[in-house]
Amino acid sequence: MVRTLVGAVSMPRDSERHAADGPILPGGTLGILGGGQLGSMFAMAARRMGYRVEAIADSADCPAARFSDRLHVGGYEDPAFLAAAALGLDAVTFEFENVPAAAGEALAAAVPVRPDPAVLFITQDRAREKAFLTRHGFECVPHRVVRSRSELVDACAVLGLPAVLKTAAFGYDGKGQRRLKVGDDPTSAWRELGGDAAGGPREFVLEAWVDFICECSVVVARGQDGTTAAFPPLRNAHANHILDLSSLPAELPPEVEAEASRIAIGILESLGVVGVACVEFFVTAAGRVLVNEIAPRTHNSGHLTIEACETSQFEQQVRAVCGLPLGSTRVVTPAAMANLLGDCWFDDMGNRREPDWAAALSVPGVSLHLYGKSEPRRGRKLGHLTAVGPTVAEAVTRVTLARRLACGHDA
Repeated sequence: MVRTLVGAVSMPRDSERHAADGPILPGGTLGILGGGQLGSMFAMAARRMGYRVEAIADSADCPAARFSDRLHVGGYEDPAFLAAAALGLDAVTFEFENVPAAAGEALAAAVPVRPDPAVLFITQDRAREKAFLTRHGFECVPHRVVRSRSELVDACAVLGLPAVLKTAAFGYDGKGQRRLKVGDDPTSAWRELGGDAAGGPREFVLEAWVDFICECSVVVARGQDGTTAAFPPLRNAHANHILDLSSLPAELPPEVEAEASRIAIGILESLGVVGVACVEFFVTAAGRVLVNEIAPRTHNSGHLTIEACETSQFEQQVRAVCGLPLGSTRVVTPAAMANLLGDCWFDDMGNRREPDWAAALSVPGVSLHLYGKSEPRRGRKLGHLTAVGPTVAEAVTRVTLARRLACGHDA
């Protein structure tokens, strides 16, 4: 029976659902809920370590299918499909939070799901996530939850403008949000985001505007025994609300990096995460570190750990889910990662073309990762480039040059 997740959410530990039988050793079979690029990179890491991987997705045309031993295709809201998919799996993790938490619950009735579906339930909704952070004393952006036009107007009066209005659920990469400037009519943003539409969003979060100097993220792994391993903070730059470039080391003041790592570890401990999660932060000029969002999975900014660190975030996810010792997060070389959006597959006139990968790979220290998505669309993440170098500045220079050479323009 699927447990209904409403109101205050208890955080059942994995041991409460399934007796601990020791680590899942190579040769076991791992399930991944979701079929995107994070699932494909998890599958690559798991198979290299000797595991079988089965992806559970709602589409056969998905990146994870290329690297999985088996693909289960069906509806995330179909308990019979999920029960059948769980057969033969030793554990399940997820690579995408925009799936019904009930799907994780249905799987958890038959097989360990790590992190627990309750973590998914909290973090896939901004209102629930903000409530969790506030309740546990983690400082985040001043905000108000709004459920009507009048509540939005009142919230704007309290928080002031500028501010950002976001749908509470199913928003990522800038989707489901609008910035409100001084003098704007907030009800216009409400209408644009579907507040008046039948079946539209029922809940929004209004966030005060934060005058931050940069954004950073911390990817953390937490094992079944409660041990944690945090990667050093990554510095992130966004374009049109989508992550554009990440670099490591972040070259932030040591006290800022230490505080970001401390908070991220504390959040995973409070959530009871078993697996990998990422916490995104705003860093203010005064050195305050404010939580922006929690991703209960591996993260786009952490892709460069494949080349930069002793253990990648994906191998770390396998280790944590399987109850193995966590790997070292030591940085072995400075690195930078640049996203490749669908824009790179179009010239300045809008004509479709293939990027010049040979030119990109002529830049020293550059690696290419393409996700195998069939249709390039503007704004869609289709791959990334990573560059290593003697310094982080050189790595950033190399990866931005490689992307410019590949795309023929600043995509």
